[in-house]
Amino acid sequence: MSAQQAAAGEMLVSVQEADFDVGAETASLGDGRCDVGGIATFIGLVRDANDGSGVSAMTLEHYPGMTERALGDIVEQACARWSLLSVRVIHRVGRLQPGDRIVFVGVAAAHRGEAFAACEFIMDYLKTQAPFWKREETTEGARWVDARESDDTAAARWSAAASASKG
Repeated sequence: MSAQQAAAGEMLVSVQEADFDVGAETASLGDGRCDVGGIATFIGLVRDANDGSGVSAMTLEHYPGMTERALGDIVEQACARWSLLSVRVIHRVGRLQPGDRIVFVGVAAAHRGEAFAACEFIMDYLKTQAPFWKREETTEGARWVDARESDDTAAARWSAAASASKG
Protein backbone atom coordinates (compact mmCIF):
# COMPACT_ATOMS: atom_id res chain seq x y z
CA MET A 1 0.00 0.00 0.00
CA SER A 2 1.62 3.22 -1.12
CA ALA A 3 1.78 6.27 1.11
CA GLN A 4 -0.32 8.09 -1.52
CA GLN A 5 -3.05 5.43 -1.35
CA ALA A 6 -3.05 5.50 2.44
CA ALA A 7 -3.25 9.29 2.46
CA ALA A 8 -6.16 9.19 0.00
CA GLY A 9 -8.00 6.87 2.38
CA GLU A 10 -8.42 4.15 -0.24
CA MET A 11 -6.44 1.38 1.45
CA LEU A 12 -6.73 1.51 5.24
CA VAL A 13 -5.62 -0.89 7.95
CA SER A 14 -6.41 -0.49 11.66
CA VAL A 15 -5.63 -2.51 14.77
CA GLN A 16 -7.72 -1.19 17.62
CA GLU A 17 -9.51 -2.01 20.85
CA ALA A 18 -12.65 -0.06 19.95
CA ASP A 19 -15.59 -1.62 18.17
CA PHE A 20 -16.42 -0.49 14.64
CA ASP A 21 -19.57 0.53 12.79
CA VAL A 22 -20.13 -2.00 9.99
CA GLY A 23 -22.49 0.28 8.09
CA ALA A 24 -20.18 3.28 8.20
CA GLU A 25 -17.13 1.21 7.22
CA THR A 26 -18.99 -0.40 4.33
CA ALA A 27 -20.34 2.93 3.10
CA SER A 28 -16.86 4.50 3.22
CA LEU A 29 -15.60 1.98 0.66
CA GLY A 30 -17.68 3.56 -2.08
CA ASP A 31 -18.14 7.12 -0.83
CA GLY A 32 -17.76 9.64 -3.63
CA ARG A 33 -16.91 6.98 -6.22
CA CYS A 34 -18.89 6.14 -9.33
CA ASP A 35 -16.46 3.47 -10.53
CA VAL A 36 -17.37 0.94 -7.80
CA GLY A 37 -19.42 -1.95 -9.15
CA GLY A 38 -19.28 -4.18 -6.10
CA ILE A 39 -18.37 -4.17 -2.42
CA ALA A 40 -17.67 -7.40 -0.55
CA THR A 41 -17.33 -7.52 3.22
CA PHE A 42 -16.55 -10.05 5.89
CA ILE A 43 -17.29 -9.51 9.57
CA GLY A 44 -15.82 -12.00 12.03
CA LEU A 45 -17.38 -12.52 15.46
CA VAL A 46 -16.19 -14.13 18.69
CA ARG A 47 -17.94 -17.50 19.11
CA ASP A 48 -19.17 -18.86 22.44
CA ALA A 49 -17.61 -22.29 21.79
CA ASN A 50 -14.41 -23.65 20.26
CA ASP A 51 -12.99 -27.17 20.08
CA GLY A 52 -15.81 -28.55 22.21
CA SER A 53 -15.48 -26.06 25.06
CA GLY A 54 -17.59 -23.08 26.02
CA VAL A 55 -15.79 -19.76 25.57
CA SER A 56 -16.64 -16.91 27.95
CA ALA A 57 -14.08 -14.42 26.54
CA MET A 58 -11.14 -14.11 24.17
CA THR A 59 -8.14 -11.84 24.55
CA LEU A 60 -6.24 -10.88 21.42
CA GLU A 61 -2.69 -9.65 21.63
CA HIS A 62 -0.48 -8.23 18.88
CA TYR A 63 2.92 -6.69 18.32
CA PRO A 64 2.26 -2.99 17.56
CA GLY A 65 3.84 -1.85 14.33
CA MET A 66 4.62 -5.37 13.14
CA THR A 67 0.95 -6.35 12.98
CA GLU A 68 -0.06 -3.27 11.02
CA ARG A 69 2.81 -3.82 8.57
CA ALA A 70 1.78 -7.45 8.08
CA LEU A 71 -1.81 -6.42 7.37
CA GLY A 72 -0.58 -3.72 4.98
CA ASP A 73 1.53 -6.31 3.15
CA ILE A 74 -1.52 -8.56 2.79
CA VAL A 75 -3.53 -5.67 1.34
CA GLU A 76 -0.65 -4.90 -1.06
CA GLN A 77 -0.66 -8.52 -2.23
CA ALA A 78 -4.41 -8.31 -2.87
CA CYS A 79 -3.98 -5.05 -4.80
CA ALA A 80 -1.30 -6.70 -6.94
CA ARG A 81 -3.69 -9.57 -7.84
CA TRP A 82 -6.92 -7.65 -8.42
CA SER A 83 -7.93 -4.15 -9.53
CA LEU A 84 -9.20 -2.85 -6.21
CA LEU A 85 -10.60 0.61 -5.62
CA SER A 86 -10.84 0.62 -1.82
CA VAL A 87 -9.84 -1.75 0.96
CA ARG A 88 -10.57 -1.49 4.67
CA VAL A 89 -9.22 -3.96 7.25
CA ILE A 90 -9.97 -3.54 10.95
CA HIS A 91 -8.84 -6.07 13.55
CA ARG A 92 -9.64 -5.64 17.20
CA VAL A 93 -7.37 -6.51 20.10
CA GLY A 94 -7.96 -6.72 23.82
CA ARG A 95 -10.58 -8.69 25.73
CA LEU A 96 -13.71 -9.53 23.73
CA GLN A 97 -16.93 -11.34 24.62
CA PRO A 98 -18.85 -13.90 22.54
CA GLY A 99 -20.85 -12.04 19.91
CA ASP A 100 -18.39 -9.12 19.75
CA ARG A 101 -17.07 -8.11 16.34
CA ILE A 102 -13.42 -9.02 15.95
CA VAL A 103 -12.53 -8.30 12.32
CA PHE A 104 -13.83 -6.35 9.33
CA VAL A 105 -12.55 -6.82 5.80
CA GLY A 106 -14.15 -4.68 3.10
CA VAL A 107 -13.17 -4.50 -0.55
CA ALA A 108 -14.54 -2.33 -3.36
CA ALA A 109 -13.84 -3.09 -7.01
CA ALA A 110 -15.34 -2.38 -10.40
CA HIS A 111 -16.60 -5.97 -10.59
CA ARG A 112 -18.06 -8.29 -7.94
CA GLY A 113 -15.75 -11.21 -8.73
CA GLU A 114 -12.67 -9.19 -7.87
CA ALA A 115 -14.28 -7.86 -4.69
CA PHE A 116 -15.32 -11.35 -3.53
CA ALA A 117 -11.95 -12.95 -4.33
CA ALA A 118 -9.89 -10.18 -2.76
CA CYS A 119 -12.01 -10.16 0.41
CA GLU A 120 -11.58 -13.92 0.81
CA PHE A 121 -7.85 -13.74 0.02
CA ILE A 122 -7.27 -11.00 2.61
CA MET A 123 -9.15 -12.94 5.28
CA ASP A 124 -7.34 -16.22 4.48
CA TYR A 125 -3.93 -14.52 4.65
CA LEU A 126 -4.88 -12.52 7.75
CA LYS A 127 -5.65 -15.79 9.57
CA THR A 128 -2.24 -17.27 8.70
CA GLN A 129 0.21 -14.39 8.29
CA ALA A 130 -0.81 -11.61 10.66
CA PRO A 131 0.86 -11.75 14.08
CA PHE A 132 -2.05 -12.05 16.50
CA TRP A 133 -2.17 -14.25 19.58
CA LYS A 134 -5.54 -15.44 20.91
CA ARG A 135 -6.21 -16.63 24.43
CA GLU A 136 -9.62 -18.09 25.21
CA GLU A 137 -11.26 -18.26 28.60
CA THR A 138 -13.10 -21.59 28.70
CA THR A 139 -14.91 -23.73 31.23
CA GLU A 140 -11.67 -25.77 31.51
CA GLY A 141 -9.52 -22.66 32.07
CA ALA A 142 -7.59 -20.29 29.84
CA ARG A 143 -5.78 -21.57 26.75
CA TRP A 144 -3.90 -20.19 23.76
CA VAL A 145 -5.53 -20.87 20.41
CA ASP A 146 -3.31 -22.80 18.02
CA ALA A 147 -3.18 -22.22 14.28
CA ARG A 148 -5.63 -24.38 12.33
CA GLU A 149 -4.62 -26.63 9.49
CA SER A 150 -7.81 -25.60 7.67
CA ASP A 151 -6.63 -21.95 7.70
CA ASP A 152 -3.26 -22.96 6.24
CA THR A 153 -5.03 -24.99 3.55
CA ALA A 154 -7.29 -22.05 2.68
CA ALA A 155 -4.31 -19.70 2.31
CA ALA A 156 -2.27 -22.25 0.34
CA ARG A 157 -4.87 -22.45 -2.39
CA TRP A 158 -4.08 -18.85 -3.37
CA SER A 159 -0.43 -19.80 -3.99
CA ALA A 160 -1.58 -22.78 -6.03
CA ALA A 161 -3.96 -20.57 -8.02
CA ALA A 162 -1.18 -18.08 -8.76
CA SER A 163 1.15 -20.86 -9.91
CA ALA A 164 -1.56 -22.39 -12.13
CA SER A 165 -2.29 -19.05 -13.80
CA LYS A 166 1.43 -18.61 -14.67
CA GLY A 167 1.66 -22.07 -16.28
